[in-house]
Amino acid sequence: MAFDIDKYTKNSTGVQWADLDFDAFERDPLPESTLRTLRYMCDIEYHTVCYLRDLLTTPSHDEPAVGAFMTMWNREEFWHGEALAAVLERHGVRVDFDELKATRLKLGWKDRLGTVKQTVTSRLVGHDFVAVHMAWGAANEWSATAAYQRLAALERHPVLAPLLQRIAQQETKHVAFYASQARERLAASRKARIVARLALEKAWGPVGSGVMPESEVTHVMKHLFAGADGRKLVRDIDAHIAKLPGMEGLRIVETSMDRRGIPAGDTV
Repeated sequence: MAFDIDKYTKNSTGVQWADLDFDAFERDPLPESTLRTLRYMCDIEYHTVCYLRDLLTTPSHDEPAVGAFMTMWNREEFWHGEALAAVLERHGVRVDFDELKATRLKLGWKDRLGTVKQTVTSRLVGHDFVAVHMAWGAANEWSATAAYQRLAALERHPVLAPLLQRIAQQETKHVAFYASQARERLAASRKARIVARLALEKAWGPVGSGVMPESEVTHVMKHLFAGADGRKLVRDIDAHIAKLPGMEGLRIVETSMDRRGIPAGDTV
């Protein structure tokens, strides 16, 4: 089924949490390992504007539907960051833009090079870069949805769990757009299939890798995806990716877990 971009842009709203009893976090605070994971998620949601910045230098911004989606996507991801920041603040952890800016500044030339690489690569690939962007976005959003749903299931907190489920519900809309666009564009171009597969196989990493310290990436991946249940989710994400045209047999998420030593068995 085609994604209805007009309906999506018309109905896009921020994730709601005013009806949730945040005082419950004072009575039943979250453990440190969960706060550490939430801080990672919050930072990455706030960093979405940087990803948008890079993509505005590529052919994606010339596509009306893609441009409209990216505008709403950026706003919704920002609101996700706001919601997670509110949870963290109830635990004495304050997140502000000065800290986020400092994180980007620490990357220095690596951050600036990312934009240049996107621009140069997109020009070399041409219009088929949009298909690569869509396939990459689908992989990221499948991963994000699984991450939020997994943390909600692990924590079972009466306030955190419904908040994370609401965020995950919005992420599923992002998945629907990216995946529908990726399927159509990949099916139409052999070149796009070749380039997208190469990009995912050689360059993809968990959302946040390359921005956050590797120690934090490993913590979050282990927290969310270690053990048999976590590994099943990882394989489910790979199965979704592998159903995209030309992506058959890819195991990019499981490979990333293995490289980081994330245990796949019942013993964590």
